[in-house]
Amino acid sequence: MSSKEAYFSKPWLKFYPEGVPEEVEIPNISVPALFDRIAAKYGRRNALIFYGNKITYEKLKELADRFATGLSRLGVRKGDTVSLYLLNCPQYVIAYFAALKLGAKITPISPVYTSQEIRHQLQDSDAKTVICEDILYDNVEKAGVPLENIILTSISDYLPPIKRIFGKRALARAYEGLAAPSQAEMKQAGLHSFQEMIKSNPPQPPQVSIDPATDIAALPYTGGTTGLPKAAILTHRNMVALQAQILAFWPLFEEGKETGIAFLPFFHIYGQVVVMLSGLSMGATLVLFTTPDLDEILSAMERYQASGFYGVPTLFEYLKEYEKTDRVNWKRLKLIACGADTLHDSTVREWERRTGSKILEGYGMTETTAVSHATPYHRPKAGSFGVPIPGVTAAIVDVIGTDFLPQGEVGELVLSGPNIMQGYWKRSEETRESIIEMEGMKWLRTGDLVKMDEEGYFHFFDRKRDLIKYKGYSVFARHVEEVLYSHPQVKAAGVVGIPDPSVGQFIKAYVVLQSEARGKISEEDLMEFCRKNLAHYKIPKIIEFRGELPKTDVGKVSRRELREEQEG
Repeated sequence: MSSKEAYFSKPWLKFYPEGVPEEVEIPNISVPALFDRIAAKYGRRNALIFYGNKITYEKLKELADRFATGLSRLGVRKGDTVSLYLLNCPQYVIAYFAALKLGAKITPISPVYTSQEIRHQLQDSDAKTVICEDILYDNVEKAGVPLENIILTSISDYLPPIKRIFGKRALARAYEGLAAPSQAEMKQAGLHSFQEMIKSNPPQPPQVSIDPATDIAALPYTGGTTGLPKAAILTHRNMVALQAQILAFWPLFEEGKETGIAFLPFFHIYGQVVVMLSGLSMGATLVLFTTPDLDEILSAMERYQASGFYGVPTLFEYLKEYEKTDRVNWKRLKLIACGADTLHDSTVREWERRTGSKILEGYGMTETTAVSHATPYHRPKAGSFGVPIPGVTAAIVDVIGTDFLPQGEVGELVLSGPNIMQGYWKRSEETRESIIEMEGMKWLRTGDLVKMDEEGYFHFFDRKRDLIKYKGYSVFARHVEEVLYSHPQVKAAGVVGIPDPSVGQFIKAYVVLQSEARGKISEEDLMEFCRKNLAHYKIPKIIEFRGELPKTDVGKVSRRELREEQEG
């Protein structure tokens, strides 16, 4: 079998769960039309539960329609960019579908962004309308970007009365130094009230024609490997396709019968598409959390009998030792999924020992509308993030060319499928580098170093940019981190290559120790541990202890920031 045939024969198909198809039929429908269809079918079912406040599908559609009418009256038109600078809350969902109903495109902004980062995204995305948490307005004002509409909302607007005061206090603590503008200040600055727009507009938005294949639904920004973040162009078809692909791969979920816990941030593609959109596209009830309060999340898991749980590696790393994790009967859940970063082997082992359940890894990027691979629920494989979901073709190619590599060799992962982005917004050069044509198909170069085994399962090694070259040897930063994480006193680790003309790059490890080990474990102790568990060329030259490590929005250790510290 040729290298090309090793991938085009799709060996992973024989390990699909029973009834999962190779391809899926993608409805020719827009995202809001898909939501409206579900809302009509499950109108009386709860769509959202927000700290006890329940909103049915029928009510959620009405609120989205009212807000869409209000946006239209403010001048929002098809093709405009609407920015959501919000925490997880009902307003996020309402505004999301309202803007899409008008043919506008969404660009979500992280609530932890600085005014400088906000300025870049607003300017780059051509946003003219911002829907903003009132307590975060100060950051928008400091960004200094001319905007046509700024709409403010309070997290307490949809909280039950007894929880409103506590909700405001919690946010005040989390966003210390920021305060919501008064009614007088809002009027003086020409700001609009989200709730007033809901109250004063009928649920009769204008009918807008949307072409799912070409009209843009979202401009989510990637973290940016170098330089400033850039937006992936996702059409309505990209997002609807991903819903069809996910539901096809997990037939154990039943439409109109599931409950999910929605604490992953909606501004991130994982929370937005895998949790929010997937849940609402199959008539599920989403229990919303503004902040990831573990005690409340664990209580809600049992109270509402959640059928699925989506997390990130740092969360599972914490939960495997958390005293209250046993409150949940994890074996009851249909799916426990992990994404957004690599799950360490030690976490998997300890989780299974503690809960008797398995975490199923997945893989995806902003550029793949969140998902391209998932683990078959009946056949997980240690060390693998799974197989391509229906409709996706995956292959491994040479990192500096387009030659297909033999099965089992590490190279760059390339992907083709209906969920692959159209390109990068205003970045023609980066688009040409990332979106290529091979064998008459459009492929995404992911920049990830991966291999496919003989069964068609895929295994992650590292980001192409995180590969360390030491004296001609290739060292995967992740491999060194795995060894460090296996030390019982290591809480977190980040490994980077430091330029050195004599060896190319030497290896530096940043380590956070467990609190009880600080001052007792030395750099040399860890170095000796590495000597016993790593080839000589993989041993860090320097180990630096830290109290904490820089993290990305979803809790990954940010190697980029660690590298930039060295360069600075």
